[in-house]
Amino acid sequence: MKQQSITSLPASPEVERRNRMIKYSIAMGIRIVCIVLMLFVQGWWLLLCAIGAIVLPYFAVVVANVQVAPRGAEVLRPGTVATFRNTDDEVR
Repeated sequence: MKQQSITSLPASPEVERRNRMIKYSIAMGIRIVCIVLMLFVQGWWLLLCAIGAIVLPYFAVVVANVQVAPRGAEVLRPGTVATFRNTDDEVR
């Protein structure tokens, strides 16, 4: 059976929730900047800021809710118990 490493385990729910909240907050911060810029820019820049202010909430929710796969393999429940014998004790 393949040995599992602690680095192959998925992130804890608290860490995952914190990362999703950071991504969402960054996107909403950019949206606020777009809304404020709409007061000061003209022409194509106004259209670009308006599109950003309208579309960013959708993408922020989608990006925040994407499940991040763990770096390693999926952790599987072992099917059997393996016993370990110390070979040094058998030699003595």
